[in-house]
Amino acid sequence: MAQIDAAQVKELREKTGAGMMDCKKALTEAEGNVEEAVKILRKKGLAAAGKKAGRIASEGLVYASVEGSTAILVEVNSETDFVAQTDEFKALVAGIADIIRAANPADVETLSTLAWPGDAEGHNVAQYISSKIAKIGENIAIRRFMKFDAASAVLSSYVHGNGKIGVVVEVKFDNAEAKIAAEGLAKDVAMHVAAAEPRFLHRDEVTSKDLDTEKEVAREQAIKSGKPEAVVEKIVAGKMEKYYAETVLLEQPYIRDDKMTVQKVVDQRAKEAGAKFAVTRFTRFKLGEGIEKKANDFVAEVMAQASGN
Repeated sequence: MAQIDAAQVKELREKTGAGMMDCKKALTEAEGNVEEAVKILRKKGLAAAGKKAGRIASEGLVYASVEGSTAILVEVNSETDFVAQTDEFKALVAGIADIIRAANPADVETLSTLAWPGDAEGHNVAQYISSKIAKIGENIAIRRFMKFDAASAVLSSYVHGNGKIGVVVEVKFDNAEAKIAAEGLAKDVAMHVAAAEPRFLHRDEVTSKDLDTEKEVAREQAIKSGKPEAVVEKIVAGKMEKYYAETVLLEQPYIRDDKMTVQKVVDQRAKEAGAKFAVTRFTRFKLGEGIEKKANDFVAEVMAQASGN
């Protein structure tokens, strides 16, 4: 068996853009012949993956799944919505969610090192995604995920707009006979979270930095409008209540009846079910939020491809 050294791996990576482990395997199979290794990688669809991996992926899917006492929410990005809506991409995202459920990785980096179940090439998640990048022709990236494991609680998920927004909500209950009612509440709250975009569950979760910023803005606005100093603080207090109503889930007006807050809806459903309900946590992912979208420059892209970059 030919001895494979770091220089050969580096050369092959530069020629193909494939991952390090894929390059090592190809070189071993080719008995150290770099050109033969290039052919092997091309046949496997891995040779172009690395070239595409630097491109901005801001489309994709937010995927949610609830099975029993476990909920998964994951965002996987692609470059175009066209690719994101294909069955192949959807299957990829669902497969990633299944791995998260089974292995409970701590973060995306750890997730990337886990084996992809049933893959004939023995790829891990990162390598499997690289093979898809080469085949599909777009960069693909796991951006983030979360996992809820519920105890004495129900979980519900909601996905809006073909994977543009995904939500998971947990509702605790104290009466087994009220489980169905708790599930209905969790479903309705999940839809509310998708639409109303709360940032916090309770007002005591609002950070001091956020509070100070909002108070400062409200105070400056009141002073500039010429309000007397004696009423400025009252105006600030009123503005803060409005801020809580906009950002705190349990204090938001319920989307289906804005005369009630979400907390009042929770209390009402609990009373009807003869139980105690509590919304204990939620997570909301909006596709691509915070990702800088690069404007397409078709001429520059063609020129780059023509020059081999």
